[in-house]
Amino acid sequence: MVSFNSTLKSQIDKLWNLFWSGGISNPLTAIEQITYLIFMKQIDDLDTKRMRDAEFTGEKFVSRFHGKYKVPGSNETIAKSELRWSEFKHKPAEEMLLHVQTKVFPFLKELDGGSPFTKSMANAVFIMPKPSLLVEAIGIIEKIFEEIERDATEGGHAFQDIQGDVYEMLLSEIATSGKNGQFRTPRHIIKLMAELVSPQLGQRVADPACGTGGFLLGAYQYILTDLAKKNHKSKTTKATEVDEDGFERAVISSGLTEKAKSILESSFYGFDIDTTMVRLGLMNLMMHGIDQPHIDYKDTLSKSYNEDSQFDVVLANPPFTGNIDKGDINEGFSLPTTKTELLFIERIFRMLKIGGTSAVIVPQGVLFGSGKAFVEARKLLVEQSELKAVITMPSGVFKPYAGVSTAILLFTKGGTTEQVWFYDMAADGYTLDDKRTKIDTSDLPDIVTQFQSRDPKKPNDRKAKYFFVPKTEIVAEGYDLSMSKFKEDVFEEVSYESPQVILEKLKGLEQEIGKGLDELAGMMG
Repeated sequence: MVSFNSTLKSQIDKLWNLFWSGGISNPLTAIEQITYLIFMKQIDDLDTKRMRDAEFTGEKFVSRFHGKYKVPGSNETIAKSELRWSEFKHKPAEEMLLHVQTKVFPFLKELDGGSPFTKSMANAVFIMPKPSLLVEAIGIIEKIFEEIERDATEGGHAFQDIQGDVYEMLLSEIATSGKNGQFRTPRHIIKLMAELVSPQLGQRVADPACGTGGFLLGAYQYILTDLAKKNHKSKTTKATEVDEDGFERAVISSGLTEKAKSILESSFYGFDIDTTMVRLGLMNLMMHGIDQPHIDYKDTLSKSYNEDSQFDVVLANPPFTGNIDKGDINEGFSLPTTKTELLFIERIFRMLKIGGTSAVIVPQGVLFGSGKAFVEARKLLVEQSELKAVITMPSGVFKPYAGVSTAILLFTKGGTTEQVWFYDMAADGYTLDDKRTKIDTSDLPDIVTQFQSRDPKKPNDRKAKYFFVPKTEIVAEGYDLSMSKFKEDVFEEVSYESPQVILEKLKGLEQEIGKGLDELAGMMG
């Protein structure tokens, strides 16, 4: 949505340029500071909204800003209401900076004492070189949220979706590609994967390399939409709308019962080895209404991680490149490798409960690699799981971060593989160059439709975009899962003229050339 809103785009660019020119040139530091400010605004807005909702429904609600706050390192006690964005934004520049540094930010760090968020904020620092930078940043953030509100009202988009787009755009500035092959997963691919696994209320959802929490949010938003459709009684209003990527999305996330909200609070678990990503992921989920998210600083491939058979759904796009030290690898792993893209397959398999389902993105090399560990990884999916689908994606999906060709593997632990469904995605709704401009052509809704209605008993056309391959054939091919191995090429019949006709044409051409050369020689003579 943001790509269509030039006002929002220019305000986001302005915010980045402000921090850049203000002396914060490291993109990671800048995004952290911007996130802290957006978070300060969001917890105020969310708190106010919930207070209004509680007044309307008659439910009990205790504001985060109710009561007194003792300022750390002093004897001063102030009303928590003074820590609201809507209150402190009116202060004079120097007084505001001091207030935010010494009162608001420490309060932010102490939210939900003992939670993963509080732990992740232990070493967080609020960096603002000068009061004028804070004043200008607050002004731009106010304009961004006014524009989100306007776009939501006039454009009929869900506020949460636009806000998600804004945050995604901010995060996209972090780097063209991260360390160890990390790069962000486009939101429309996350939506596709959430649709394919269809997480349900009460299921535990995890991501072993969660970054900023995109997959956890995707699962959360899918569940909200599912609940909205099931609980919607009105005949005059819509519970959902089709978004720009062709997926149904809840129009509003309010209306959640306290019981449903309580279940959702303990449904999402993320892990990452980058403390900054853990912080950003926690804030991202909190900004979307999950008050106490479970995102922890943890290396899920290491000996210290042992949460096996704990989750119903795992969604992931783990780091593709790189190897880890052999001595650090979890002793429970059986794959003979140090390659992270293979180890994460086993990690995800082990994290799942029996009957649990995963959708994971892998580089296409995993589908056909001939090394022992590659074959063993695929064998794990085919022999100890029900490998439901292999969806190949074009190489431009992750541009401008990377040009690698990838695939989505969809499997259920403990099931039996009989037939594997393949789909060759040609278009994802965006151009496949670095610009990634929105276009009308997209296979994504079709993938969901065809996957949900797939039936191996129906006619199977190996020349089509999608088809089934029996397990026996995959095993016979050394567990190769590459689409090209099984797809039949479509040959167009071309009719050529007979050799005699071609020869006569060549003779005629030769005569014309000779005549032209004679004329040229006459002109020169």
